Amino acid sequence: MDPLSDVLSLLKPRSYMFGGFDLGGDWSFHFAQPDAIKCYAAVSGRCWLAVEGIPDAVRVEAGDCVLLPHERPFRIASDLTLPPIDSSAVFPSQLDGSIVSYNGGGDCFAVGGHFTLSGGHADALLGILPPLVHIRKQSDGAALRWSVERMMKELRDPQPGGYLIAQYLAYMMLVQALRLHLAEGSNRSVGWLFALADKRMSAAITAMHSDPANRWTLQSLARCAGMSRTSFTLKFKEAVGLSPMDYLTRWRMLRAADRLRNSDESVSVISRSVGYESESAFSAAFRRVMGCSPRQYGHTPGH
Repeated sequence: MDPLSDVLSLLKPRSYMFGGFDLGGDWSFHFAQPDAIKCYAAVSGRCWLAVEGIPDAVRVEAGDCVLLPHERPFRIASDLTLPPIDSSAVFPSQLDGSIVSYNGGGDCFAVGGHFTLSGGHADALLGILPPLVHIRKQSDGAALRWSVERMMKELRDPQPGGYLIAQYLAYMMLVQALRLHLAEGSNRSVGWLFALADKRMSAAITAMHSDPANRWTLQSLARCAGMSRTSFTLKFKEAVGLSPMDYLTRWRMLRAADRLRNSDESVSVISRSVGYESESAFSAAFRRVMGCSPRQYGHTPGH
């Protein structure tokens, strides 16, 4: 499994909510802090999108897609000078596959989904993403646009099994948006996702993901990348934001956390599966990365 699939497979989406909105006239809506990842695509028209903590609003045009990975309040508007009204007055609290119309619609039509993630490590996995990912129409996003068009059809022309199809289309939109963001990422971007764009760093990350129990050393990882140990260590830290061994430890603990919550394996078995012969050494590393012991994690609601 490639690293991006590997990481996303740990997110364990607990629910997919999807729907659309068709807005007309003058409008400005404020959305409270969401508790889910949001991914939307503009089918027609345009609007402004302002996310708390980002100084500049973005203009979303037909064909654009936006991904909001973090729990930050945001606003959409036809005109940012308009005073916003609370979104709850127009939009349902739970998307149910329907299309919300306002002022007769016609000026901005968008579809998309929300993803509620289980697992206490979701923030650690998605934390390197910016609070707003804006993918413009000019991107080579044919697959993403196909998903949007297909979801639009499922919403407008309900068929048997359509709800399930729309759920999976929403998740596909998330993966495809991440792919495009990776392809468009700035050379100055730091994090494991952006490091995958570098073939040498990707080779080392893929090796760690493919065999986390292996006794990796800086030298063996440098060989995977085709670099000297010193150059590899410096380049990896610069690209990922963590040293190679810190990244490896973090990934091992995330894998272990997933198994603690989703299997009946003992701590000793799980510790060996991620490269630790000593359960005490594993427990110390787990506590350092995850903030609690393996047994506490496995029995804590919400993780």
